Amino acid sequence: SSEVLKAIENVIEGVFKSLAQKKAPVLTLAKRSDWRNIEFKDSVGLQMIPRCTTRQIRSDCPSSAPTFALMLKILSMIYKMVQSNTYATKRDIYYSDTLLFGSQSVVDNIINDISCMLKIPRRSLHILSTTKGFVAGNLSYTDEDGTKVNCTCSATAVTVPSNVEGIKNLISHAKFMLIVEKDATFQRLLDDDFCNKLSPCIMITGRGVPDLNTRLFVRKLWDSFQIPIFTLMDADPHGVEIMCVYKYGSVSMSFEAHHLTVPSIKWLGLLPSDLERLNIRKDVLIPFTKQDQNKLASIQKRPYIACQPTWKKELEIMAASKLKAEIQVLTSLSSDYLSRVYLPNKLQFGGWL
Repeated sequence: SSEVLKAIENVIEGVFKSLAQKKAPVLTLAKRSDWRNIEFKDSVGLQMIPRCTTRQIRSDCPSSAPTFALMLKILSMIYKMVQSNTYATKRDIYYSDTLLFGSQSVVDNIINDISCMLKIPRRSLHILSTTKGFVAGNLSYTDEDGTKVNCTCSATAVTVPSNVEGIKNLISHAKFMLIVEKDATFQRLLDDDFCNKLSPCIMITGRGVPDLNTRLFVRKLWDSFQIPIFTLMDADPHGVEIMCVYKYGSVSMSFEAHHLTVPSIKWLGLLPSDLERLNIRKDVLIPFTKQDQNKLASIQKRPYIACQPTWKKELEIMAASKLKAEIQVLTSLSSDYLSRVYLPNKLQFGGWL
């Protein structure tokens, strides 16, 4: 915490120095979303390069002055929280003054910019994200407040912890982890008692694009148990994008890649090649939209696809067919095909990439 306080003090000192010299204070930030500032490393995923291009938030420019003021406001809130050892969610910060901040996304962006500017992970700034992910299966751990949490499969799942750093005593006999894109599929596998039927496993869903806590949690489980991690996604560009976020990270959070990515993640399904192999009827597939085509084209150009020839092939199949499929299409074969046939066969015979 002293490191965080010192980093904030340095920023404020810079503001005072500028004012003392009769200059307009400026905050300098790395351009987080610029691909030119990102490098791809097999062992880490997408990470920010050390000398990246920056942008300035000026206090004397009408377009950036409000952002400058909001950054100082949030820095002062963080400073107080670190000093008093209290925590807040991003929503708490937004609701502390909705008129001032205007929208939740403004707060989210500023917090990420501050984290990147100070080179300090967000959880060390005492800001927690609201968790939306679920976990179930062969796993137990102690929460930061001493509560014992048991995720052993039942009809209900456990919410991913909101302070992943604080959990300890992780115990599991799981043979693998399965990341499921969608909540509906996750619940279906829970109902089918999938975690216990095949072999003990841990199932996680970020319910779409994963939040920070779900990504931190997947990484923590990987560090703790070093078991294979598989993904079960829709066979569409959006599903591939989500899988890449778990495996390689996202451009906007590349400055935190070391805590968030698990490059050993494998693509289990739903593979575009599975649709042909399983003779899925064309009438249950969905035609591509223009947006899908653009998304797929952008994914195909990314640096990590070049080093994944088997993935590249799957994306080419998808691009050629211009058709996408949700995991639910497997119910066109039989209602429990996913848990009874598809997943057991894939896991047993190595049907992953």
